[in-house]
Amino acid sequence: MKTQAKSRTVPRAPAPDKVIAVRGLSKVYPQRGNGSGPELVAVDNLELSVNRGEIFGLLGPNGAGKTTTVGMLTTRVTPTSGEAIVNGVDVVADPARAKRDIGVVPQANTLDRSLTVWENLYFHGRYFGMSGWEASEAADDLLGKFRLKSKAKAEVHHLSGGMAQRLMVARAILHRPAVLFLDEPTAGLDPQSRLALWEIVSRLNQEGQTILLTTHYMEEADRMCDRVAIMDQGRILALDTPARLKQSSAKRAGPKQASGGGPSGTAAEVKMWLTRYLDAVTPPAGGRKGTGSSEGPEDRQKIRAVAIEAAERLGPLFASLQTDEVTLETVFIDLTGRELRE
Repeated sequence: MKTQAKSRTVPRAPAPDKVIAVRGLSKVYPQRGNGSGPELVAVDNLELSVNRGEIFGLLGPNGAGKTTTVGMLTTRVTPTSGEAIVNGVDVVADPARAKRDIGVVPQANTLDRSLTVWENLYFHGRYFGMSGWEASEAADDLLGKFRLKSKAKAEVHHLSGGMAQRLMVARAILHRPAVLFLDEPTAGLDPQSRLALWEIVSRLNQEGQTILLTTHYMEEADRMCDRVAIMDQGRILALDTPARLKQSSAKRAGPKQASGGGPSGTAAEVKMWLTRYLDAVTPPAGGRKGTGSSEGPEDRQKIRAVAIEAAERLGPLFASLQTDEVTLETVFIDLTGRELRE
């Protein structure tokens, strides 16, 4: 007796693992002074998710709500309403457990000045429940990876700004957190230190570390982030990959115009523009305007033919010159405006 073959079910692709899930998150600060002033809505009904293993950028002008958002995700700020889940843990309901799954590098230097470089790492590991041997091994390993081995016994106030920042990143990941929060990690660093930190962050991400960073450097976000969210007045204005955000902005802006007044979109457009220009400047029968020239129709046709051939050859070159190229900074300004923020 033959058995009927079972139909094969094609498995669906699994949904991305959300290491951060934010739903309806808000933070409202009470009225100041005598209570007559308005409430300050720092974060307004935020919806946000971060996939495991990605670098996610949170961008916005001063006062946009970035710091408050990161504060709520890292248990430093209590939300007024909504839910924030980090690595499966509700940060409001169980902040102690949530802290074990996060690493934080704030803007300010928070290294312990009473400890050496190595001791800052070692005691951080002990604080998070690592044994003496585990903390010691981890400290030695990270000093090597972050190029700080020669400074192991140095006092932290002797470190340069770049070294101190690298040490804070090393300390933040020593207990192997699920998410690393970087709050403007390269602010105030020289170009060499900034590049070194970019390399470290990229390497950590390649090893599987999820990273959420805030930054005012659009180039940094464009280069580093898999996705970025641009927020202002406590709300998300746009969220996507840097490339898609730039493409969307370019479509909204319409065709670009070259600095000389001609289109820079395609070779065909350049040819059309130059052809119209030649129609305007080619001398009429009987001589050029304002001159005593006397080119005939055949001469004019030769000039036109040579010029059109030049346009066809040079068109691709002109088309590649984007004088007003859309960048992530362009997108940022387009969404948040040009007004100065306090």
